[in-house]
Amino acid sequence: MRTFLEQRFRVWIAAPAYPRVTGGALTVGAVAELIAFSGSVTTTVGVLVSSASLMWRRSFPPVAVLTVAAGLLAFAGDVNLYVSTMASGLIGCYTLGRDRVLHPALTVAGGALGALCVNLVHINTWSKMQLPVPALWEKRSPSLFTESFLLTVVVFGAVMMGDAVRSREETRNERTLAQAKLIALERQQAAEAERAAIARELHDIVSHSVSMIAVQAESATYTTPGLTAEARDGFQQIAGTARSSMAELRRLLGVLRAPQDHGEAALAGPQPTLDHLAELVEQHRSVAGPAELKVTGERVSLPAAWELSAYRIIQEALTNVRKHAPGARTVVEIDFGADRLLTLRIHDDGPGCGTSSGAGHGLTGMRERAALVGGRLGAGAGPDGGFLVRAELPWGNG
Repeated sequence: MRTFLEQRFRVWIAAPAYPRVTGGALTVGAVAELIAFSGSVTTTVGVLVSSASLMWRRSFPPVAVLTVAAGLLAFAGDVNLYVSTMASGLIGCYTLGRDRVLHPALTVAGGALGALCVNLVHINTWSKMQLPVPALWEKRSPSLFTESFLLTVVVFGAVMMGDAVRSREETRNERTLAQAKLIALERQQAAEAERAAIARELHDIVSHSVSMIAVQAESATYTTPGLTAEARDGFQQIAGTARSSMAELRRLLGVLRAPQDHGEAALAGPQPTLDHLAELVEQHRSVAGPAELKVTGERVSLPAAWELSAYRIIQEALTNVRKHAPGARTVVEIDFGADRLLTLRIHDDGPGCGTSSGAGHGLTGMRERAALVGGRLGAGAGPDGGFLVRAELPWGNG
């Protein structure tokens, strides 16, 4: 409850109408005080100007100089210190420190000089009123300047409080900016790492296909009887071109690999396809709770990149379920659409939080996978609660 009230108070303070409301309220209070305790013309003008000027302190912070000066003038014109003048003077000093109209040291020095002037005016007034005022060289004379000392302390405290608030807000803004930059950097690194992983997997797929071309073209020169010399040379050229393509693929992969991956041989093992989804769902079911696989449409053989991307998207979505909604019931749906569009839906009935912000590296990787094959991916709260990942991968041009 306390935190809520603090948040509401901060929102109200930050509202554009806040200075006008507080300044207007102080002006009304000043008028009431002047009616109850009338003062000289100088005091009346000073009290009203000091209070009313606060209404523009946010749109034009230097007006706080007028606020403080008018308050000191009002106090100098009368030995009585009005409550509204005291409040407006404090707010004015706070504003001067909060908005750094002047350097805090200059502001405090100016306030101390103004306080001394007010004190001297009062000393002169006391003399005219025939009050017992000791001469400056007498032992009790330093007590005459207690008023200026107290006013200086008050000015110093208000200015320093405003300056401290300003420093704290600047620090908080710098921290927020640094955190935003760090999050952006982490997302970029995650996307680059995912692209590198995709490149390595595609290398394995393409390498397998190109190597098969090279082997078949080269073996054809020995297994096909009656080949002419020109045909045999053509097969050898095909095999040579395939081997050159393999070398170029390895070189490009070397550029994409992380430094710790350099020197490793390219993986030659087969990559998973949609035919392995039943095993994937069964593994998830054995450790994370109930899971179901639904396949609609006629199963078609998709290009290797589409098969691998779809598998990896489902794999990462199930990983997110285990991280953020352990024990939730999960349904994996695959639709081989008649319009040559592969649709994936991974839905769980968990709390629906943790990845909905889109800041997770897993979602970044899934979006990269979908974009690789010209598709798109969305993630967020499901229509019936929980969390839903939906991907559409067109394969008609694959």
